[in-house]
Amino acid sequence: MFVMAQESVPEGAPENGPEVIEHVMTPTRLGELIVNVDENAELNGSTWFFEVAGLETIVVYDVSANRMRIVIRIGSIDELAKEELIRMMQANFDSALDARYAIARGMLWGTFIHPLSTLTDEEFLVGLGQTANVVMSYGSSYSSGLFIFGSGDSAEIERQRLIEDLKNTQT
Repeated sequence: MFVMAQESVPEGAPENGPEVIEHVMTPTRLGELIVNVDENAELNGSTWFFEVAGLETIVVYDVSANRMRIVIRIGSIDELAKEELIRMMQANFDSALDARYAIARGMLWGTFIHPLSTLTDEEFLVGLGQTANVVMSYGSSYSSGLFIFGSGDSAEIERQRLIEDLKNTQT
């Protein structure tokens, strides 16, 4: 249970009383989770900039739209081959899980999008790990690392460890 202090509640959030709301993510709590991951994280308006597993990571939230988005840049789409695009779409269907490959502004991104009000600490941290994993696995397994399809791939086990390590940063 999380006690809110003088902070606006996202529209559509459950109402469990005037001061106590269960499972409602707020900008303050989101910031606490991010700083637990990277103590050098920086906030600019409603956008956080920080690192996960050495990757420049951006988290944008909008309380009024009840949305949160994690994005990590993979690279330019200038030389993206048709086969890679097809492989990413296949991964979005079966191995990227909650994270996704996306294209915006001429760039290829790993992303995770979720309603802010219902986002739990664990969902945020798992989504963060999955997003980092789809970026790191781009060009090879195209996997979020949450589940292993097959056996004997130690790189997949390392990706699972990243998710577990992030989940352990909760306070």
